[in-house]
Amino acid sequence: MRMLTHNMLSSNIKGVTNGFPLRIEVEKVVEKQVEINHDFLRNIFPKIDWKAFFDASRVMGYAELPEEAPEPSVLESDLEFLRKFHHALLELHLEEGALVCPETGRKFPVNKGIPNMLLHEDEV
Repeated sequence: MRMLTHNMLSSNIKGVTNGFPLRIEVEKVVEKQVEINHDFLRNIFPKIDWKAFFDASRVMGYAELPEEAPEPSVLESDLEFLRKFHHALLELHLEEGALVCPETGRKFPVNKGIPNMLLHEDEV
């Protein structure tokens, strides 16, 4: 599961009002190279919840991002930042582990990079 996916997921358990961000429990992280697309990075940047992204990247073992989101203008000129953002967003994969609802503690397993977000009958 890419960090991009993590930044878009939340817990949809019935009654949960604070299901984002899901906490990551890491068992295995893999890196998969992806060709960089600067236009995609510039377009997706405003949609990223930076604090959740920053915290998740740290849990995944990546400490190269700034704690505060840079101004969008940085994306036009700072190729080093774009490279780091790209790496964390698209090349780090949670291969094995779990996503944990911040409100209920319910664990959603991640196996072979695929998060299982299916709810039990009593959760819908």
